[in-house]
Amino acid sequence: MTHFLLLALRSAARHIRPFTAAAFVALAALSGAASAQHAGLRTLVVPGDEPVNVALFYPTARSAGVVQLGPWRPVVSLGAPVSAEPLKGLILVSHGTGGNELAHHNLATRLAAEGYLVAAVRHPGDNWQDRSMITSGRYFGERPRQISRVLDALLASPEWSARIPAGRIGALGHSAGGYTVLALAGAQAEPARAAQHCRGVQDDPGFCALAKGPKAPQPAAAAPAVTAPDGTLVSVPDARIRAVVALAPMAVVFTPDSLKAVSVPVLLRVAEQDAVLTGRYHGGHVAAHLATARAATVPGAGHFAFMAQPSQALPSDAGDAAANPAGFDRVAYHAELESQVVQFFGQQWTR
Repeated sequence: MTHFLLLALRSAARHIRPFTAAAFVALAALSGAASAQHAGLRTLVVPGDEPVNVALFYPTARSAGVVQLGPWRPVVSLGAPVSAEPLKGLILVSHGTGGNELAHHNLATRLAAEGYLVAAVRHPGDNWQDRSMITSGRYFGERPRQISRVLDALLASPEWSARIPAGRIGALGHSAGGYTVLALAGAQAEPARAAQHCRGVQDDPGFCALAKGPKAPQPAAAAPAVTAPDGTLVSVPDARIRAVVALAPMAVVFTPDSLKAVSVPVLLRVAEQDAVLTGRYHGGHVAAHLATARAATVPGAGHFAFMAQPSQALPSDAGDAAANPAGFDRVAYHAELESQVVQFFGQQWTR
């Protein structure tokens, strides 16, 4: 059986390292109410000069249980057989800068239980272990290309290619992942806009501090530092992706004209108390120029509100990814967010 390169917490630095699935099977506990479909979990490695690690969540008839994987507690059945029911579609998931493929496990398991194959990517060169791509000058183009590489692999896979319904491919991303999925939808980045922005404003300190580059590998930061010639436009659309969910996206680098030209449906959520990516410059920038986006601001939410709730503190340059603003219940909000995401993608396939 393929080894599961899943994640456990490194106690000294609160980082995550790979283990095999067998090490975690004993930690599984049966979940409460039974349902027709549950979420299975496997891993996939897409080969190449920079191999891409992927967590695959998929529908299964086998009962799922809570599994402790480092700071995450997904409700999954490890290595379970895939349900015989037809897939509703494929959703690709892109985490924020310095993150990992389990950061949005709650959205992934809900989508899987609803009948979707979900491919959550660990971005090479921009994850908790390795952030070398951030200052490489290829950040804005390479991040979306990594998602497209995973899509190529799944569509060529003997196991998955025939099961993925034509035209039913979407993408979901948070923070820098929000940038990534909007770029795949056709928005174009002008990297020089980041430096211009930070020279001209004083009220986006989280983004501008992170844009100087990482102090050390971190589990959950948000904004990239990139060197690129002034005036360079990065265009990396993938026409196979037909719908996008962008959660607190890093978006100040997008040109207004390219946002206006995005034609795929977009669900956009902005955090009211985002201290990492000030909403008016990022999610607000998207909403102002992409008139068709289904945009809303989440009252009381902080930047990390769109990540699954970790079971312990996750400090980073951008703050503790496990912390929530006073009065904000992340777990309760996610029940609402999960339903909105499922409904959004479902509506696209029935139009």
